[in-house]
Amino acid sequence: MTKIEQQTLALVGGLPIRTKSWPTWPRYDKGTETILIDVLRSNRWAISGMYNGKPTYERRFSEDFAKFTGVPYCVPVCNGSAALVVALQALGVGYGDEVLVPGIVWVACSSAVTRIGGIPIMVDVEPDTLCMSLDAATNAINSKTKAILLVHLYSAIADIDGFVKLSKKTSVPLIEDCSQAHGAKWNDQYVGTFGEIGVFSTQDSKLLTSGEGGIIITRDEKLFRKISQLRADGRMYLEKPPVIGEQELEELGEVQGYNYCMSEFHAAILLDRLPHLTEENNLRLENATFLDEMLRNIGGLSPLRKLPQVSLPTFYHYCIRVNLEEFGNINIDLLRKAVMAELNTFMEPVDDPHNNNLIYNPLISSRTSPEHKERLNPKQFSLPNCEMAKRVSLVFHHPLLLDSSLGMEDIAQTFIKIKSNLKQLKSIQNDMERK
Repeated sequence: MTKIEQQTLALVGGLPIRTKSWPTWPRYDKGTETILIDVLRSNRWAISGMYNGKPTYERRFSEDFAKFTGVPYCVPVCNGSAALVVALQALGVGYGDEVLVPGIVWVACSSAVTRIGGIPIMVDVEPDTLCMSLDAATNAINSKTKAILLVHLYSAIADIDGFVKLSKKTSVPLIEDCSQAHGAKWNDQYVGTFGEIGVFSTQDSKLLTSGEGGIIITRDEKLFRKISQLRADGRMYLEKPPVIGEQELEELGEVQGYNYCMSEFHAAILLDRLPHLTEENNLRLENATFLDEMLRNIGGLSPLRKLPQVSLPTFYHYCIRVNLEEFGNINIDLLRKAVMAELNTFMEPVDDPHNNNLIYNPLISSRTSPEHKERLNPKQFSLPNCEMAKRVSLVFHHPLLLDSSLGMEDIAQTFIKIKSNLKQLKSIQNDMERK
């Protein structure tokens, strides 16, 4: 046995594998500080502020992100949830309309639907990608379905070709939620550009972040016009700049809008950090590829499957599926705690399936109509693959992939150490079961 295999697990008092800190997130540099000070001194902190003779940072970022993804139109908003709400409204989804949503994902995907009076229909996922199952989605579509919300989860990309075909066949529009896939490509085309609308979150943990924020992209000019007004109380930018000291927004009122605008501070951070995204994604990919191979050699561990059309994967979370039989049938949460103790970092469980998620309960919402309570009950949905994923999967956050290759070796060594000392974990589990 190697020295590592003989060591006492950190969870029961042994020395951890990792003692030094991991890369921090979010990242910033002198350029980020400079651009924020420029906003501070500009006397214009929002697009609703008075024109100062310069293009807004919000407008500059939207132009840069549109060029980055290869679409003509981009509209920033205040957060990813707002991006979902505006996208659904732009497509005409409303009271009583059904929207297909993957059964395992952050709750905002479903709560955004209920916020506008819609009905989320939970769809099971593929077991090896954890993205929405095309077969399950096909079976779930009916005459009440008004949109498909396709989420690219953790480090996987859903079957875009299959869902585009399904969307065209049924005339049900496709929204791509790329909040965990900034910069990923499918057949050398950026995700978010295949459906009618692509949405992104730029919340604090995301690959491109401003703390809070959201982005909506589209190729459709009519949708762009709707989206722009939906997020700014029925207003859009003027075609030509106004006189300095006047507002740059024109009141159109073609739709009933709300205030979902992104601040100039958030837009400036995104403008500054966007040029760093590709380099950071490339480093994550290099380290993830190295880690994939090491974990496969240990046995009982497998990353999410990458479909052959994924020409450039990204890694918001690195997900590890565990064959629990090879790890002594240890409870996944106990295994997670053992890994955290060895690596000196937080490691998340996967999201709870929406049919059993503490913070997704539309039945207690004041927005829920009595006539829709039965249709909104999440307990009605059968999500066996989502439930299995919860039982056998671990995820860690992407900053770990910004470390050197030595960090990846630490992760692999952790699983070797744990697998070689399962009796120690089994003892803990037995004690917990007896209590």
